[in-house]
Amino acid sequence: MLKNYIKIAWRNLIKSKIYSSINIIGLAVGMAVALLIGLWIWDELSYNKSFKNYGHIVRVMENSTHGNETSSFQSMPVPLAADLRTKFNQEFKKVALASWNFSNIFSYGDKKLSKDGMFVQPDLPAIFSLTMIKGTWHGIDDPTSILINQSFARALFGDADPINKVVKIDNKKTLKVTGVFQDFPNNCEFRDVSFLAPWAYYQNDEQWIKNDETNWDDNSFQIYAQLQDNADVNKVAARVRGELNGHNRNDKPAVLLHPMNKWHLYGEFKNGVNTGGSIQFVWMFGIIGLFVLLLACINFMNLSTARSEKRAKEVGIRKAVGSQRKQLVLQFLCESILIALMAFALSLLLTLLALPEFNQIADKQMAILWGNPLFWFFCPGFYCIYRIDFRQLPGFISFFIQLGKGVKGHI
Repeated sequence: MLKNYIKIAWRNLIKSKIYSSINIIGLAVGMAVALLIGLWIWDELSYNKSFKNYGHIVRVMENSTHGNETSSFQSMPVPLAADLRTKFNQEFKKVALASWNFSNIFSYGDKKLSKDGMFVQPDLPAIFSLTMIKGTWHGIDDPTSILINQSFARALFGDADPINKVVKIDNKKTLKVTGVFQDFPNNCEFRDVSFLAPWAYYQNDEQWIKNDETNWDDNSFQIYAQLQDNADVNKVAARVRGELNGHNRNDKPAVLLHPMNKWHLYGEFKNGVNTGGSIQFVWMFGIIGLFVLLLACINFMNLSTARSEKRAKEVGIRKAVGSQRKQLVLQFLCESILIALMAFALSLLLTLLALPEFNQIADKQMAILWGNPLFWFFCPGFYCIYRIDFRQLPGFISFFIQLGKGVKGHI
């Protein structure tokens, strides 16, 4: 019986080619837009999640109060890292200082390349759980060594083994390559970091940095830390909050711990309080995607309503020859499912064609999540929205209004 329903549904679609094409293409475009927005949202929500210690990594920040205004920033004094490492070793597994990500000129033989990277203390590769392709994290313990990513190694050395190769940095001193790590993914805070060089080299090369070892007034560097597995970030933050007091600071400094899971989407602070960030765009584009899909479905229902008079005669004849109501419902349901499946297949093709340009505009490297069960779990949602009846529309509009108010209140 089901085979017969599908056969009749296919014949009806072929019989009304223009109607079917408009219906399928309109629905497919709406689905494709929703898919692209969904992939963008997924990329945003999965930002930095490639790190093994994602749930335990924090960035140490500071609140500085002048008058009635409190500012939050990431620049920290050098001595604070050692202070946290020694005083709070029960809360922190590892603590590491790091420079900002900036460019340096590297030369090897006749080749010269400009690459961005950071000068870091030895614990940082372990905090970030680098995936090493050659060598080990511990190579950076040597102040004359350097860790480079796979792309940098290929660009500078070609197919040759980079381990123990000596490169010159900024036409000054030489560093020995002791490890090659896998490139950071694109949806990651450190995607532009091509090398990690020793903090000790940085200190020896710049006297002012060496002088900053005991200087609590110069906020010029970053501090990253990994919490103990059983540590609660809020309790640890409360304990370290006053670690900048008592160092001749008159700006009422307070230490903050900003968890990695909030760096990207909750990166804005106002008067010392985290107020959100890019999460508002995730909500906004999510609602836009749902509305675009809903409009495509409404367009389909309008076309179906306009064509219902032509199908009334068919329904009458079927009832006259003994068709039951259940059989008629199943017949029209098969047609709807067939249209939805064809539209979804076309939407996947449109998404594949649009993704390269969309990635360039959004500065991302997104791909359809073929192997992700969640992708296939949510795909039937397209069909559910597509089956919305006009009589249910006021309820859906009310739902989106309430959702919008909730988002506004959250932001």
